Amino acid sequence: MTPVLTLLYVPADRPDRVAKALASEADVVLVDLEDAVAPARKDAARENAVRLLAEVPPARLVQVRINHLDTPWHAADVAAVAALPSGVGVRLPKVESPVDIQLHADALPGRELHPLIESALGVERALTIALASPRIASLGLGEADLRSDLRLADETGLTWARSRVVNAARAARLPPPAMSVYANVRDLDGLAQSCRTGRALGFRGRTAIHPGQLATIREAFLPTEAEVAQARAVLSKMDGATQAGVGAIALADGTFVDVAMLDQARAVLSLVAE
Repeated sequence: MTPVLTLLYVPADRPDRVAKALASEADVVLVDLEDAVAPARKDAARENAVRLLAEVPPARLVQVRINHLDTPWHAADVAAVAALPSGVGVRLPKVESPVDIQLHADALPGRELHPLIESALGVERALTIALASPRIASLGLGEADLRSDLRLADETGLTWARSRVVNAARAARLPPPAMSVYANVRDLDGLAQSCRTGRALGFRGRTAIHPGQLATIREAFLPTEAEVAQARAVLSKMDGATQAGVGAIALADGTFVDVAMLDQARAVLSLVAE
């Protein structure tokens, strides 16, 4: 199975772009009813989403980002998602409480929930949010809103919040979260560097706002040949050591490893097509 590394946002009020996104190489298509859609276009966007996703194939991974429950569009958004195929997930913006999760779990039974943490309060409650329902399939960080809430001039101040969300996802036994969008669609070098920073913090994959960002994101999050070789060496050596009753061994390059490194090696190899 191809690892989920690229998630492409597309505004639902642009049916031509939605169709292109569904046909793109993005692992997941995020059909947006929220920030990317102007208030005057909300109803049209919702109608487009219902029409375009009514018969989306099960193999095509799709989520719909709805408007927050405090907005006048929320109830209609929820009703629209409820009418879509059950495989279409719902992306919940600006989640700050487990109550937010439970409301949507009750309204959309059986559907995967993907909450976004986008405020200081949400960050502080990240673990309780991640544990709020068995329907939660992923946890995400919305960095534009969080930077505004924290009054940050650049992404340097996001390091703790990023690690907090990564840790909460792991503690809740969820997949590693995908990074938030990189707003400058022309700066692919900056995107790649930012992805490497996020990968070092434990993120896996990233959301994009333009198809031109997808290849850079995928390349940044796939392991290098050296990392794959190292992971295979760890598994091979540790398998032999375990059979011999040895708890730790040294690799050819002098790296000392033990059984605690097996999970990391398996995680690296899970991103590689065999």
